[in-house]
Amino acid sequence: MYNRKGLFIIILFFIGVLSLIVMPFVGMKYIPFHAIFSSSSAVKESEILWKFRIPRVLLSFFAGVGLGLSGMAFQAMFRNPLATPFTLGVSSGAALGAAIYVKTGICFSIIGISGLSLSAFLGAVLSILLVYALSRMKKHGSTATMLLAGVAISFFFSSLIMFIQYICDFNNSFRIMRWLMGGLDIMGFEPLLNMLPFVIFGGIIITLLTNELNLLTIGEEIALSRGVALTHIKCLIFFATSLMVGGIVAICGPIGFVGMMCPHICRLLVGPNHRYLIPSTIVFSGVFLALCDTFARTIIAPAEIPVGVVTALIGGPFFITLLFSKGWTEAGFL
Repeated sequence: MYNRKGLFIIILFFIGVLSLIVMPFVGMKYIPFHAIFSSSSAVKESEILWKFRIPRVLLSFFAGVGLGLSGMAFQAMFRNPLATPFTLGVSSGAALGAAIYVKTGICFSIIGISGLSLSAFLGAVLSILLVYALSRMKKHGSTATMLLAGVAISFFFSSLIMFIQYICDFNNSFRIMRWLMGGLDIMGFEPLLNMLPFVIFGGIIITLLTNELNLLTIGEEIALSRGVALTHIKCLIFFATSLMVGGIVAICGPIGFVGMMCPHICRLLVGPNHRYLIPSTIVFSGVFLALCDTFARTIIAPAEIPVGVVTALIGGPFFITLLFSKGWTEAGFL
């Protein structure tokens, strides 16, 4: 059984690498492979490849990794496949922080990290603190209480974003509206480099908590009996997910359903053991979002669909299927 799971992860890894190699050459116009070496006859194609397509594919992959790992960590902690950065208000908080940054018109960076990314991270942390505070206000607050608090905070922050959008001028209002749909239309590697530290650092924290996530999946009582410091571990998970989601939302906007679908599918394929679930979620989530973005920029070329629209179109039916399928209980949550 374990060898089969390891073999599946290896196969998934090679499929992921192959997909990442092929996807930059696919688009409105197919770019031949030799353009990557910038021959004199393909200077324009090489420029398109290195300035637009390769950075965009890498951005979509790492954004998918961060969203997938965040959803996986929340699902393990709350033992609920619907627990994602969106249902807990983390994405809405990050989006609110970024919207406020856009509205104020200020521009700054700290140690090379843009003010937009920092504002989104602070917004994500604020949402987590509010959700945690609200859940603690009720005696014997359960996991369901925290999920409901997250939904309430998410709706509240979404209304604040709409208010900010309403009072902005036309340019900023359209910028916020388009950004809220989720998009990966970048030029050059700078946006990727701004996002990468958030995803890598947060991903390392989640990976180091493999054993704790396994115990949380079984139940908090079992985790406590095995010596897990629940409050400390939950704070680490919240910090890591806020870090990843804040960095991603600042660059790509809020992209929904990736954190719900990908970890759940991987859990059904390799089981709830995070030794296998984490690497499979990393590869599957990254490739999934990269494929969605490739489809979004190709299907109605030269125009393109916001990738958040594509993931929502896939995620809506998946959500309904999840509600009425036996996969919910098979994933080990109930």
